[in-house]
Amino acid sequence: MTDPIHKIRIDVSANYVSDQSRPDESHYAFAYTITIRNEGQVPARLLTRHWVITDANGKVREVRGEGVVGEQPYLLPGQGFRYSSGAVIETPVGSMQGSYGMVADDGAHFDAPIPPFTLAMPGLLH
Repeated sequence: MTDPIHKIRIDVSANYVSDQSRPDESHYAFAYTITIRNEGQVPARLLTRHWVITDANGKVREVRGEGVVGEQPYLLPGQGFRYSSGAVIETPVGSMQGSYGMVADDGAHFDAPIPPFTLAMPGLLH
């Protein structure tokens, strides 16, 4: 069940970065752009991030930290925030998912889930 008062929508696009990758060294770089939109009824601030990054070998890395790209964006209802970042994995295919820890102006703390998305070199997946 979705809470209509505290609703954050997250859209992701990811791309392989060939000029930063070294496949012969199991070093595959990806860039991703995230759009966070407050579709709820109360202003909210993004406080923390939690990522789960998994490569094709099943190696899982978790990343936790404050904010995103050095910011803790404050989103009014209907407002969005977009940023780009990157990840490096050891295989040409992997996935990322996670959540943002949010706090709303009404004092509610809640997690905004980041849906799973694929990291893949072009031409590997159909």
